[in-house]
Amino acid sequence: MNSFETDFEVIIIGGSYAGLSAATSLGRALRKVLVIDSGKPCNRQTPHSHNFLTRDGETPAAITQIALEQLSMYNTVKLIADTVTNAIAKEDGFRIQTLSGKKYIAKKVLFATGIKDILPDIPGFAECWGISVIHCPYCHGYEVRQQPTGILGNGDGGYEYAKLINNWTKDLTLFTNGASTLSVEQMKTLQSRNINIEESKVREIVHENGYIKGISLENDRIYLINALYNRPAFIQHCDLPGKLGCDLTDAGYINVDGFGRTNIPGVYAAGDSTTPMRAVSMSVALGTAASAFINKDLIDNNYI
Repeated sequence: MNSFETDFEVIIIGGSYAGLSAATSLGRALRKVLVIDSGKPCNRQTPHSHNFLTRDGETPAAITQIALEQLSMYNTVKLIADTVTNAIAKEDGFRIQTLSGKKYIAKKVLFATGIKDILPDIPGFAECWGISVIHCPYCHGYEVRQQPTGILGNGDGGYEYAKLINNWTKDLTLFTNGASTLSVEQMKTLQSRNINIEESKVREIVHENGYIKGISLENDRIYLINALYNRPAFIQHCDLPGKLGCDLTDAGYINVDGFGRTNIPGVYAAGDSTTPMRAVSMSVALGTAASAFINKDLIDNNYI
């Protein structure tokens, strides 16, 4: 298809919690919206979601399905399964192109594309990620409370992580995966709380269907634990905000204000791509906030 399809007021790139929340709010504001989603949410391996009122313990897929069913009530919102490959800013809005060859026009664009975790190259890690290798105690800590638990971390970050997780369990080992970079004072503090520090490199995470049975170390020791916390490095799941000129924070998140506005006029972002607070409830809230300001911008533009 060479020509652009009928233009939309808003195109939302990413159809997980932030994107669907924004689409619902904009649908209720009578806006013509297109949601483009590749179907690869970052929590697709996670068995249960928590801290979302009325849906605590639901699977992520079940929450998404309910959202899609409710969104279908708003006939100004269209959803397609596709991947956006290019976004070009023009004076009158944006030109969006997809992997399937479709082209669309939008006045405003909202990126709800999330982040991509760069998992450590440790056998078993990827298979357990989101199941028993976890990043957030507020999301998953209750289910493994007071159980043998590990943390994969080092230095100041590992120290603060150990302090945090110690609230959920007293059976805790910090795996530094090599020589410790903790200060002497930090090591003494952790040891005074009976937090074990293990400096041998991790050889493998032993698991069964994603559930940890133990951690095998290069010194031939095996620790029997039920959960392992880690905060892996990440990159933006979609590189288009950067290509459009959107600023990133020092930590690598899309830099937005309290209403999801980036530094590029007409470009907004919400959800995991903008914050380290990776929770369904937070993504929903950020999507709603961004949609309110997008609608206000559209209204204000009509009064210029």
